[in-house]
Amino acid sequence: MSVLTIHLPEEKKQRLEEKAERLQVSPESLIQASIEELLARPDDAFEQALEKVLEKNQAFYRRLAFGA
Repeated sequence: MSVLTIHLPEEKKQRLEEKAERLQVSPESLIQASIEELLARPDDAFEQALEKVLEKNQAFYRRLAFGA
């Protein structure tokens, strides 16, 4: 596992620590979970392409679903 160092303004560090305390996790665990969630999200370009395909083929999907 790699180590990454970040610099935060004191105010943000304090907010991070408060949120981590409310969630009963360490600040490091909260940061790691946030990064994992961010990286798991699909890219905007993928989502836009998916929406176009779904919109373009909407009538076709309806016919498949209802056997028409």
